[in-house]
Amino acid sequence: MNTMTRMLLIACLILPLAACKKEEAPVAAAVAAPLAAPTSDDLTAWRAYVTDVATRNMDGINNSPYVYFLPGEAAEGFGGQYERQLEKLERDLQAGIIEGNMLVFASPSSAKAADMAVTAFTPVNAGTMKGVKVVFIGKPEDGERVRIASAPAGVNYVFVEAK
Repeated sequence: MNTMTRMLLIACLILPLAACKKEEAPVAAAVAAPLAAPTSDDLTAWRAYVTDVATRNMDGINNSPYVYFLPGEAAEGFGGQYERQLEKLERDLQAGIIEGNMLVFASPSSAKAADMAVTAFTPVNAGTMKGVKVVFIGKPEDGERVRIASAPAGVNYVFVEAK
């Protein structure tokens, strides 16, 4: 009986403390301000900017994004880099990009990034990329070209003005 009395006494002391536990205020996560688009062809600044934009658009995405980034047209070997990126993009699209993936297009030369995307999306069959997000970072007129070219594939298109 002595043990039973002790257990009841301990329970009477602990219960009020457990019931009085104060709710902790939720800790708000600090959200960094979006980066501004670089005003030069600095590759390091552009890569940081593209990474920031891609990260902010990852909702609904299950995998690492496919990023197709071109340097500025004045960069040494730009033509070769453009051709290699276009070939890689065309191979990726031919292999098939499935739902839950994201493609990101960006460049200090918005028109060339748009040219690459439009060229690669032209042969893609209608409705074959439903649930795939396409993010184009550039000028509005170039973004509209990419939206029109990628729409038949059934993608979720997002335009981010580089400003």
